[in-house]
Amino acid sequence: MSTFFIDGKFFNPTDTFECGQIFRYKKSAEGDYTVASRDKFAVVKKSECGYSVNTDDEEYFKNFFDLTADYGKIIEELSCKKEVMKRATAFGSGIRILKQDLYETIISFIISANNNIKRIQLIIERLCAALGKKTEYGFAFPEPEVLAGKDEGFFASIGAGYRAAYLAETAKKLYDGFDFDELKNSDTATARKILLSLKGIGPKVADCILLFGMHRGDVFPVDTWIKKVYHAEFETGLADNKISDYFVDLFGKNAGIAQQYLFYFFRIIDK
Repeated sequence: MSTFFIDGKFFNPTDTFECGQIFRYKKSAEGDYTVASRDKFAVVKKSECGYSVNTDDEEYFKNFFDLTADYGKIIEELSCKKEVMKRATAFGSGIRILKQDLYETIISFIISANNNIKRIQLIIERLCAALGKKTEYGFAFPEPEVLAGKDEGFFASIGAGYRAAYLAETAKKLYDGFDFDELKNSDTATARKILLSLKGIGPKVADCILLFGMHRGDVFPVDTWIKKVYHAEFETGLADNKISDYFVDLFGKNAGIAQQYLFYFFRIIDK
């Protein structure tokens, strides 16, 4: 295990882990966070110089937390677009878009469709416990060949509901000949079409995968919360299926992080 530090000015584990972009994390009674990605684990703790990250793979998590991005500049650019963005970025200034594993993100966000975060976490936890390699830190996310060997009944047994059929079919397709390089090397519009060809992936889930699994900033996932935000703060009379394009046009390459600031801000203050 090794330790590195993250300045707390534009990073906060609560903001980053609890804004809806990741599901494999746990918060201790002391306020520490354990986060997992594939077979790798890290513990994030408050320290005198921000936050310490104790991990089994330092280089992986330095990249995972996207430490080279200038979030101060991003917030400055977004804040001048609309007054509400000043409030949203101030509230969620500790959010960073994580560079998550693409395969794990695809499976996780199929599970996330029409689901709540606690239930998503429980299903993924069952998935890892049943099929993931056991390590000294916890269960790893299952390898593609292992998931590909499971049928709809297995996914139903861990609580996936109607998503079970989608997971069984897509897990097999991702393992048997799916071209991840083509997906990664495509422009965003083409990559979205490729993702939409997979069972269980609609427009919102595709945009989440593009943002959280491929780090594409020129997307804007739209759910019921974002529709409420649009009608309350940005109303221009658009149909729901045009809202995402509106926000991408408005925020450009930073649309994805703008979505997270707005989603997190309005979801918390509306409780």
